[in-house]
Amino acid sequence: MALTPDDVVTKQFQHVRFKEGFDPDEVDDFLDEIVVEWRKTIAENEELKAKLAAYESGATPARAAEPAPAPVIAEAPAPAPAATTGATAPAASAGIIELAQRLHDEHVAEGIAQRDQLIADAKAQAASIVSEAETRGREELSKLERERTSLEGRISELRNFERDYRAQLRSYIEGKLRDLETTATTSGQQPVSAIGL
Repeated sequence: MALTPDDVVTKQFQHVRFKEGFDPDEVDDFLDEIVVEWRKTIAENEELKAKLAAYESGATPARAAEPAPAPVIAEAPAPAPAATTGATAPAASAGIIELAQRLHDEHVAEGIAQRDQLIADAKAQAASIVSEAETRGREELSKLERERTSLEGRISELRNFERDYRAQLRSYIEGKLRDLETTATTSGQQPVSAIGL
């Protein structure tokens, strides 16, 4: 695959769930492609340099053997494109590397910014949850305190009612017993307790 600078610029990496950044395998594979293309470019550059050196070393004797200007002119334009291609290849590979480094730095910066944003959001959410829980806890404690006060008042009322009820019941029973004893003594009969019942 021939890798162009546009490929590096337009390359999109998949976001990974539950982790920050991009899929490391996908990024590594893409960088491996860049390395392969870069090595091809370097090999091509070395080959062109070798051809240029061979041409230059072979061109000097050819000029000496042929004094005619026509072959020299015909051969002169050939090294210019080779030199241009040789000079363009390192520039292109350096451009690709620079572009890849810039993209890497941008992705790292974007990842750091996302991480910082996620941390800030999480801290804000945690603070909100803690604040809400504390508020709810205070409200529940206040509610339970009011209920306790109400129940203690109700218990006190029931105890007073029980005490009053017992006192009234005792006085009523004692009154009935006195009535029973006075009724029994006035009629001249023996009290029930004397009969043995």
